[in-house]
Amino acid sequence: MTVNEDVFTNWKHREEIAESMIPIIGKLHRERDVTVLLHSRSLVNKSVVSILKTHRFARQIAGEELSVTETLPFLQALTMLDLGPSQIDIGMLAATYRADGQGLGVEEFTARAVAGATGANKIDRREPRDVVLYGFGRIGRLLARLLIEKAGSGNGLRLRAIVVRGSGAGHDLVKRASLLRRDSIHGQFQGTITVDEANSTIVANGNAIRVIYSDDPTSVDYTAYGIKNAVLIDNTGKWRDREGLSKHLRPGVDKVVLTAPGKGDVPNIVHGVNHDMLKPDEQIISCASCTTNAIVPPLKAMADEYGVLRGHVETVHSFTNDQNLLDNYHKSERRGRSAPLNMVITETGAASAVAKALPDLQAKITGSSIRVPVPDVSIAILNLQLGRETDREEVLDYLRNVSLTSPLKRQIDFISAPDAVSSDFIGSRHASIIDAGATKVEGDNAILYLWYDNEFGYSCQVIRVVQYVSGAEYPTYPAPGPAV
Repeated sequence: MTVNEDVFTNWKHREEIAESMIPIIGKLHRERDVTVLLHSRSLVNKSVVSILKTHRFARQIAGEELSVTETLPFLQALTMLDLGPSQIDIGMLAATYRADGQGLGVEEFTARAVAGATGANKIDRREPRDVVLYGFGRIGRLLARLLIEKAGSGNGLRLRAIVVRGSGAGHDLVKRASLLRRDSIHGQFQGTITVDEANSTIVANGNAIRVIYSDDPTSVDYTAYGIKNAVLIDNTGKWRDREGLSKHLRPGVDKVVLTAPGKGDVPNIVHGVNHDMLKPDEQIISCASCTTNAIVPPLKAMADEYGVLRGHVETVHSFTNDQNLLDNYHKSERRGRSAPLNMVITETGAASAVAKALPDLQAKITGSSIRVPVPDVSIAILNLQLGRETDREEVLDYLRNVSLTSPLKRQIDFISAPDAVSSDFIGSRHASIIDAGATKVEGDNAILYLWYDNEFGYSCQVIRVVQYVSGAEYPTYPAPGPAV
C-alpha cells in the first residue's frame, strides 16, 4: 500500500468511527439532556467532518491531535451510566486518562470522573424556561439561532416570542423570517423555517415563535400568549438603567437581561468571571459589551497568575449598525462618517466596565477604539504591566492551559496558526481568542492580541448568562481545575 492510500484508508476509518458517534451523542442529548463536549466545544448536531475537525483542533491547544479512536471508548462508556442532565467533555476524559489512568479501565475511570452526574447524585430534568426576545436586530437574530439550536432536548431554554415595532409594511413577518433564514456574515440558518402569517408566528425547527408588535414594553401582557416566568432579553439597547429596564417586568416576565452595558446599579455580568455573584432574586441584569466580554476573561487569567499593575486596551472594532453607510448626520461626531470607507476613532466603555466585572482588580485600565471597514470580528490589544517578570514561552503555556482546562475554557480560546486573520473567527463561540503568534512579552510587560466575534461570540456569552439565571446551565464533567 502506498503512503497516499494508507493516509486515505486511515481517514475513511476515522470517518466511520465519527459517523458511529453521531447517534450516541444525539440520543444522550435528547433522552438524558447530556451535552457531549470536546475541549468545551459541543458535538451535538455536528457532522462527521465537524467532529473530525474538532478533534484535529486539539492539536493547536494540546500539541498533538486527539483521535476519535481515543474518545469513542469514553463516549460508549457514558451510555452504560445512569446519567442526569450535564455537560461531559470526552476530550478532557481522554486527556486526563492519558496523563494518569490510575490503572483503571476506561469504563471504571469514566464512571468515577462523572460520578456527580450519575445515580443518586444526578439532578432532575427541569421544565423548559420561556425566553422572549425584545428586538430582532443583529444580536437578536443570532440569539434566536442559538436558542433554537439548544432547544433539542426540550428541557432548557425555549424561545416563545419576539417583540418588534410594527413596520407598517406588507409581509413584515415574511421579511423578518427571511432575515433569520439567511445572513450575509453568518450564513444559512441550520434547519427549516416556515411562516404562519394568520397567527403571527415563525416556526423554526419545530419551535413556534410568536411575533408580537409593540412600541411600548408596558403595553404587553405576555400571559395572554401562554408565556410564564420568562427571561426577556432586551437587545435594543434603548433602556440601560434599572428604571427603564423595569418596564419589561410585565405579567409573564420574571427577569430582564440587557445585551449592552448597564448603567447605575445594574450588575454587568461577564459569564465565567462574575456570573456567580448574581443573587437569585436579581431581576435586572446586563451582559456588558462584546469588548468587555473579550478582555475581562484573559485579564482575570493574567491577574490571577502574574498580577496586573496597570493596563491599556486598544480595540480595532468592526463597524456596526449604528454607523452610517455614507457620510450623514450622527449624534456622535465621527460615527457619522461612512463606515465602509473609513477607519473611525471612537470611544469604548469597556475599560471602565472592567471595574464592575473585576472589583478586586486594583489596576487602572484605560481604553480607546477604532472602527474599521469589516462587518464582523474585532481584535483587542491588551497591553499590561505585570506584577512580576516572566517570558513569552511561560505566558503562552499558561494561557494555552487556561483555554484547555480552566474554568475559563468556554470564554478563552487559543490559536497558534501563523496566518490567522479576522474572518477565520466568524462564528467563534468563545468570548476571545488569544493569538499566540502575535503575543509579546518582555520582563513585566505583556501584550496580548485578542480576536473576538463581536456578534456571535458575544451572543454565546449572553446565552450562557441566561442559562445560568434560568437554572438551565448544567454542571460540566470532568470539573475544570485551575490552569497550571
